[in-house]
Amino acid sequence: MSYALNFKKIILFLGDIILLYLSLAGTVLLSFPGGFNFDIFTLHILPFSILYSFWLIIFYIFGLYDLHLIKTKISFLNRALGAIFVSLVLGGLFFYTLPIFGISPKSNLLLDVFIFGVLFLIWRNFFYSLFSSFFVNRVAILGHGPQVELLKEEISKRPYLGYKLVSIDSTGDFFLQVQKKNINTLIFTEDYESDPRLLKSLYLSTPAKVTFLDFTQAYEIITEKIPVSRISQSWFLENLRGGENALYTKIKRFIDIVLSSIILVFTLPLWPLIALLIKLEDRGHVFYYQKRTGKDRKPFTLYKFRSMEMGAENGKAIWAEKEDKRITKIGGFLRKTHLDEIPQMINIIKGDISLVGPRPERPEFIEKLKNEIPYYDLRHIIKPGFTGWAQIKFRYGRSLMDSHEKFEYDLYYLKNRNLFVDFGVLLKTFQLFFKKE
Repeated sequence: MSYALNFKKIILFLGDIILLYLSLAGTVLLSFPGGFNFDIFTLHILPFSILYSFWLIIFYIFGLYDLHLIKTKISFLNRALGAIFVSLVLGGLFFYTLPIFGISPKSNLLLDVFIFGVLFLIWRNFFYSLFSSFFVNRVAILGHGPQVELLKEEISKRPYLGYKLVSIDSTGDFFLQVQKKNINTLIFTEDYESDPRLLKSLYLSTPAKVTFLDFTQAYEIITEKIPVSRISQSWFLENLRGGENALYTKIKRFIDIVLSSIILVFTLPLWPLIALLIKLEDRGHVFYYQKRTGKDRKPFTLYKFRSMEMGAENGKAIWAEKEDKRITKIGGFLRKTHLDEIPQMINIIKGDISLVGPRPERPEFIEKLKNEIPYYDLRHIIKPGFTGWAQIKFRYGRSLMDSHEKFEYDLYYLKNRNLFVDFGVLLKTFQLFFKKE
């Protein structure tokens, strides 16, 4: 199932690359007299290839390879137009600040972006129509209970992933039903593993060449989180590693220091202005210091620009609310732009947190959460992060229920973490600047 999803993303990506060079060929054809000139096209390949590689990163940041955008055409169109506009601006900066390629596109760059934009929208519309009509993975779930119903709901509200629920009679012949209903994937709960009769029925259906997935596997693939209520201690022994890979740890630490230092240097000119605005509003402290829990449950102090009124909590930890009245006017702006988080670059350089990992929680909340959420303490086996898988997949946590779901995303990251996942999380974090909660 995950392979099918990745296949779709690869097709999208390769299609975009083809369209980029088709748009370049079209630009050369329309811009230069005498029709298409291969020599002129060759002259443009190197600089535009460099530019296109940055454009593809911009498309990724804007979420144009997130298949969930299929469900809302308006959201997709807004992101697509935004990505194309940013790409145009970047193209102008690229050619006019680095005039080393012997070409000055001017109107050609506009024409190239226009041609690509038209082809891009046509291609995406064709792609979505193709995969909504064909290549559908017909899925049947064997089992009962709240979690099973939740998974069915998750599949139903994610048609863009290409899964279609098919009903199946658990008392009937699985082999015949799989063939008759053209079922591609059978998801089964642990009840079927422990029942010899049901397990034999599943075994007898293997000639139908159906894919079998246990419930936890399917839940992880479809939702990109781990169901806490369906796992046991043995799952952690099989899937989680407490000790980090030494090479991964060193490379990640190096990247943390380099990127956080760059962000710190580039944003440093904003610090006096932010400090002035905070002071002008209520003459309170510029910075906010908060105790958080780090790796191995070691406490540390997290740094932020203050965005709430002085004494907002009165010494008592309180969940933040969606329309929190304690947030100041300048604080609201800082939160929307995420500028209040910039001082955490100091925490990264100090080694308190990493760029990517589970968000560090407050000690007061941890004591409550670990009593309500099974295995919650295991999120502390790795260093917390400035951003994380749960942050790009879920909203800001404001309750026990939110923390429970975010922990399921944290478990997914704990199991699947690597440099590629970290890089993807960092890129997707930029999406937070372009969407409302």
